[in-house]
Amino acid sequence: MRITRDTLLKIARDTAAERVRVSRRVVCIYLSGSCLSEEPLLGGTADIDLVIIEDGQPLLPREVVRLNDEISLDICHYAQEDFQHPRSLRVDPWLGPMLYNKPMVLHDTNHWFDYIQASTGAQFLQPDNILARARNQAAGARQKWLSLGLGSSADPARRIYAFYKALEYAGNAIASLSGTPLSERRFLLQLPQKTAATGKPEKPALAAGLVALASGTSAVTDSEWQAWMTSWEAALTAVGKEESCPPRLLPARRSYYTRAAAALWADHPAAAFWILMRTFALAAAHLPAGCEARAALETVSSTVGLDETHFEASLDELDRLLDQIEEMLDGWARKNGVAAE
Repeated sequence: MRITRDTLLKIARDTAAERVRVSRRVVCIYLSGSCLSEEPLLGGTADIDLVIIEDGQPLLPREVVRLNDEISLDICHYAQEDFQHPRSLRVDPWLGPMLYNKPMVLHDTNHWFDYIQASTGAQFLQPDNILARARNQAAGARQKWLSLGLGSSADPARRIYAFYKALEYAGNAIASLSGTPLSERRFLLQLPQKTAATGKPEKPALAAGLVALASGTSAVTDSEWQAWMTSWEAALTAVGKEESCPPRLLPARRSYYTRAAAALWADHPAAAFWILMRTFALAAAHLPAGCEARAALETVSSTVGLDETHFEASLDELDRLLDQIEEMLDGWARKNGVAAE
């Protein structure tokens, strides 16, 4: 099947029409994510990000629907009451930017979305609101660091995943000053360019430090990478059979990750490694102790200093990075006339 942006948009429209037809609870459906870009495919794969707002509590917060090996639907469900105070969405680091940046509305009851978007968009770019979104991300990173320092999890896989989650928050604290948070697959691919485009000399340096923490500085051979890919794919297959499998790792999304990482490896190895490590750690965390996937993850994690021996040193580096980001946000606040907290 030949996949184009038009193909993806047609699937999105058809899916929205079907959901409205079978449920009277649907208030609004909109499309967000990579399908709105000119190049939605990465490694020949894409997911179609739909948001469905309902007039009551949804049965599931998220569902993943396989269409074929290359395409899946990733549907987030919200209750209408989650948008009851649209002004608060101006400082929400995820929903706010998604609404402000004009997603493609596929269904809207009584202009509900128009009202919510207008209320959210008013003063959205005021410095205090921009800073609040960035600080929300930075606070998430600091909280993850604190929990890791307190030894909240003795599970190596969960520790590694929490470390990468902290890096995600940290990167998005930087990115939030100049636009929207970064997407999962393109996170390290876009972070250096996006932060450099702000014209602030300290931000590219911070992005470079984050990339080093996420992917290490050691050279990795193609044969090592292929061995990691094999272990990673086995872990994704195994977790897909578990009842506790997180929605993002369901079998329908396996190619979404593996083909993207394979496509990025030659020219953007750090971006490829980011995809592998995050999902590898999350998969291993939902697999039994002593399984092959967990042992393989430990081997790969030593490359970036996240094995048992070097984890504390990496945690110290993360602390220094977060200090720099917090100082940068304080400086941004002073420059833009935002009162201190």
